[in-house]
Amino acid sequence: MSYQVLARKWRPRDFEAMVGQEHVVRALRHALAEGRLHHAYLFTGTRGVGKTTLARILAKCLNCERGVGPQPCGQCGACVEIDGGRFPDLLEVDAATNTGIDEMRALQESGAYVPVRGRYKVFVIDEVHMLSKPAFNSMLKTLEEPPAHLKFILATTDPQKIPVTVLSRCLQFNLRSLSRQAIAAHLGRVLDAERLPYEPEALPLLAQAAAGSMRDALSLLDQAIAHGGGRVAAADVRAMLGALDDEWLHRLLEAIAAGDGAGAMALADEMQARSLSFDTALRELAALLTRVSLLQLVPSAIEDDAPDRAALARLAARLDPATVQLYYQIALQGRQDLERAPDEHAGFLMTLLRMLAFRPEEEADAQPAAVPVARATQEKGAFDGDWPALARALPVTGAVRQLALNAELRAWNGSAFELVVPRSLAHLAGAAYRDKLRTALEQHLGGRIDLRVSVGETRGTSAAALEAGARAAQRTEALRAMENDSVVRELIETFDARLLEASVQPTGRSGGEA
Repeated sequence: MSYQVLARKWRPRDFEAMVGQEHVVRALRHALAEGRLHHAYLFTGTRGVGKTTLARILAKCLNCERGVGPQPCGQCGACVEIDGGRFPDLLEVDAATNTGIDEMRALQESGAYVPVRGRYKVFVIDEVHMLSKPAFNSMLKTLEEPPAHLKFILATTDPQKIPVTVLSRCLQFNLRSLSRQAIAAHLGRVLDAERLPYEPEALPLLAQAAAGSMRDALSLLDQAIAHGGGRVAAADVRAMLGALDDEWLHRLLEAIAAGDGAGAMALADEMQARSLSFDTALRELAALLTRVSLLQLVPSAIEDDAPDRAALARLAARLDPATVQLYYQIALQGRQDLERAPDEHAGFLMTLLRMLAFRPEEEADAQPAAVPVARATQEKGAFDGDWPALARALPVTGAVRQLALNAELRAWNGSAFELVVPRSLAHLAGAAYRDKLRTALEQHLGGRIDLRVSVGETRGTSAAALEAGARAAQRTEALRAMENDSVVRELIETFDARLLEASVQPTGRSGGEA
């Protein structure tokens, strides 16, 4: 006897077996029980959530030989044939491959004839949004005034592409992506019924990888059973999925919190050696940061008996809430940047380096200074209007220092400061960073400070902009010196060479290439 894959073997045969779509099942059951049958139904939702399965169950409810109702018998000829995909009055059409008007006209011509075996002729059109505009127009008339024996069931993953004229003629049901808890629980029931040994810790890993799709989850379960030789173990599933232990993520975040760049890079290299997924790593890192933030700000949201509560508490004590939020944003942005990076490993490393660049322990004098810049001195307890000089003198680190260096003084009146940051650095204008900067100003100037930080257009007068301008000026001067150098000019004239301007550095090194 040939093996039947779990996704087909465990496909629901009635409403009772549907998982996670109670809101749709309840409405359909009431309609069937009360005889309120619409002529066209539209099921929408992501892949693998049960759209086609519901269509088949509804077809059985309409054609069961024991009568129309919310519970098909599953044993009569109609029910058995529908389950087997050979009922003559159930026509399933894949609109992704049958998009044209000719196919739709043929379907409509078939619909004009009374059913061969059943009570209703049911047309199930999957991925209906793929139909061409002429095909939709051809369908409209039949949808508006169908024969009494004809029912349409449309399914789509993209309802936005369906014309409003079609949507208005259908009873629409939105199927939800399944939760990880619901998927994991169902996988456990399947394994119990199949009498296969498994570790409960493995099921949430499969559920998470399925991303809300029960069909994908069952396919992954099939793969995990084969990978583990008939046993589903958490370690085998992690190896199969390229998933990470929570311990990896905790070690990684602790290294970043401690400013241990070498340790973080070593962990990243080891992850690459084990072929672990960097996309998954950043996703899970963002999830870990979410739990750390919850423990910091809403401790009751993390269960007292949560297995990772002690590890979360250590991280929550090492990182301030504002830094956790910043790291979360960096992780999300890093995940988006992975596909544009030279390779995933490089993209992951750059994300970690970005976190290290904003680590709270960063010393103010550790800021890179590629070129010497003339700086005005700021005596403690006085302010003469030179914000760049004051910004450099403040004993702040990390993101707060970045706020000070990149902000421009828009207005100043005694103890009231109004700063503006460019739109590209809008995240620095948050209340947490502003409050820390105000505290530093009060300690440095010796009095109460009123500080406002807004986002808007800047004029290039911040400390960071001035230093960038100074570096650019020195580079221009270095380039001019290279161009006027007699040796360089002779090389250019003799060999028809050119000076690579991007390679010229204002540090005395000659970067020209002939």
